[in-house]
Amino acid sequence: MLMNRLSAGGRWRLRPDGPDKVSGKLRYLTDLALPGMLYGKVLRSREPHAFILDIRTERALLVPGVKAVVTHKDVPGLNAFGIVNPDQPVFCGDRVRYVGDAIAAVAAESKDAAERALSLIEVDYEPIPVVDDPEKAMLPGAPLLHPGGNVLHRTAYRRGDPDEAFAGCAHIVEETYYTPRQMHAYMETEGGLFIPEADGRLSVFVATQHGFKDRMQLSRILAMPESAIRIVSSPIGGSFGGKDELNVQPYGALLALKTGRPVKLHNSRRESIRAGLKRHPMKLTMKTGIDQNGKLLAHQVRIVADTGAYSTLGAPVLNFATEHAMGPYRIPNIAVEGVSAFTNNGVSGEFRGFGGNQTIFAVESQMDRLAEAAGMDPWLFRRLNLREPDDPGPFGHRILPTEGVGRVWQSVASSELWRRRGTISRSEAEPWLRRGIGSAIAMHGSGLGYGIPDPGGGRLGLSADGKLEAAFSFEEFGQGITATLDILLTEHIGCASDDLRIVIGDTDRTPHTGSSTASRSTTIAYMALRKLVPMLMEKLLPLAEAATGLPRSALAAGPGGMWTTGEEGNGPKRLAATYLALAEQAGNEIRCETSFDFPTTPDEVVGGHYLYTGVAVAVEVEVNVLTGAVRIVDQYHAIAAGPAVNPMGYIGQIEGGSVMAQGFTLFEDAIMAEGLYKTENLDTYIIPTIRDAAGGFAVHAIEELPPDDPYGPRGIGEVGTVVLAPAVTAAVHHAIGKRIQALPIRREELIAGFDGLFAEGVKTS
Repeated sequence: MLMNRLSAGGRWRLRPDGPDKVSGKLRYLTDLALPGMLYGKVLRSREPHAFILDIRTERALLVPGVKAVVTHKDVPGLNAFGIVNPDQPVFCGDRVRYVGDAIAAVAAESKDAAERALSLIEVDYEPIPVVDDPEKAMLPGAPLLHPGGNVLHRTAYRRGDPDEAFAGCAHIVEETYYTPRQMHAYMETEGGLFIPEADGRLSVFVATQHGFKDRMQLSRILAMPESAIRIVSSPIGGSFGGKDELNVQPYGALLALKTGRPVKLHNSRRESIRAGLKRHPMKLTMKTGIDQNGKLLAHQVRIVADTGAYSTLGAPVLNFATEHAMGPYRIPNIAVEGVSAFTNNGVSGEFRGFGGNQTIFAVESQMDRLAEAAGMDPWLFRRLNLREPDDPGPFGHRILPTEGVGRVWQSVASSELWRRRGTISRSEAEPWLRRGIGSAIAMHGSGLGYGIPDPGGGRLGLSADGKLEAAFSFEEFGQGITATLDILLTEHIGCASDDLRIVIGDTDRTPHTGSSTASRSTTIAYMALRKLVPMLMEKLLPLAEAATGLPRSALAAGPGGMWTTGEEGNGPKRLAATYLALAEQAGNEIRCETSFDFPTTPDEVVGGHYLYTGVAVAVEVEVNVLTGAVRIVDQYHAIAAGPAVNPMGYIGQIEGGSVMAQGFTLFEDAIMAEGLYKTENLDTYIIPTIRDAAGGFAVHAIEELPPDDPYGPRGIGEVGTVVLAPAVTAAVHHAIGKRIQALPIRREELIAGFDGLFAEGVKTS
């Protein structure tokens, strides 16, 4: 069920890419093929940590059908990549730091020949002691993974005097929480097609969330100007942050340029797990205190993140986690410190929620424990301590005032699901099934935050064939940005969908409008169109005046072209000039372009956000104390993100985010030991299925924004994922009285002993 007015009006539309996706007709980038193309494969390290003594490729080159073998010696430019800090080698030549490290790549006429060649590449290793724990990595004497040491990044924030405040607290809760190494588990694994063009340019058709950043990084690696590289990055079969960093791009590009032939690379699921990014595992230690009335007085946090072997976006993730470790609460005395350490584990990077999921689980779990200590209802306890609309941001920085958190709190408080919390009874027929209801709340930042380049903008025009063409550098990876752009354009212009040509995900055809990440794309598109549509009308109206002889005051854009408005005594509305006629009259394409930055706080707080979305959820779970299985029976989501531009996409994002959060909470953990994956494929890594999404589901979209808010709708790609985990663990406690400290929930923790079962009258055969 979707509440509010989302199903009203013309915004409820089928996705433009929907029919082809569900029918299997849509061709993703890894479905592309060309005659005469080669197949690429990458040799990954056998060791998680070792010196490389020698690499011998001679035997691989003798395999029939092999056209090229490349190593670090074949990289013409920078032998490293990384969006923020290029510290990950394209090819390792002297040392490997995790089992996903690339040592060589092969291009061959067939996949079998490429695989055979990989098996014949000989690498001599000298193992180095493995560092598989971030806290051990920071101990004196630990093997150094990088010249600067094993600490990637540290954060710290302090307000008031927590030590003194704790001395006056009536109740103090101290707990340590652990979150897992979660996989993105997208349907389309990393891959693409790399084409050397006749004019010396390189065309790259590859799944990525940031084509312009890919182009910049490949330019450095290949020693080619950016203008000589084209990145086509849509459509993508899922990403969730996992394709924000380079993956197969350097290898396909190098092989294509060396052979002069198109090369296709496509990771198997096992290769994707081995080399792909994961969510940062974190250890979060919190100490929080309240007075005798339940008011928060002090909050102390230490975050330890395992960033794996290389930086990727580990530093910004830690910044975001630190910012969200205080929750949406008024706490006068705070001390937060964070550290992200290098290990020989799989590389951690961007993942939907960007570090917020981990800290929100911990801080919301603290709130439930404190409410219990104070003898208060957990939701009323939150209201007592919730921030006010004009309060500053978590770091004390200026933000756009928002009532979102208070509104989502009230929405959950008024929901039928939460109101029945006190009436849940145990089944007499199946007493081993226990039900409970829990809730959680958060304030989640949008955009990349202060101090990080966050460009926006777009282009809008009239093409020679009479199409209204809109171009943005966004990528479509399932989040529905194409449908959202269609709705925004038709509403802002007044045209029909058939009048539009939407261009995204192509560095040759779009301006640089930033990455498709951080819940920013919808806001960027809205802000851009507010600027672009008036600019376009200023160019179209004179053409329409000349074509019709009518004043511009009597003309307005509509389906198919410019229409009379019925003013100036011209009678009923009618189509006066088609867009094609205007294009022919103009004689050449009309283009309007704008550029700006995503809104940021005016205060110099690195990573601090300006726009925040309020989100809250209540869930009902069923716990089987015989098996330890947890089933989510019902969910209620409240989101204060402004207007719901794309209702179908809105529901899809919250539903999909919820399912992904179920995996984070109940099933998923890419287990590693001594730098090696114990979870190597989806046969042992369990993700939720449609059966896990079969319970009740309600969404309350709170669409009101302050009257003077110029930024419009907020993206919701992340907020569906960030609060479910603590709500589920709270519901488990409500059901069986068990507090959870580590995710995913281990079933054996929830199984009741036989004595307890017999005492409650459970019969066993």
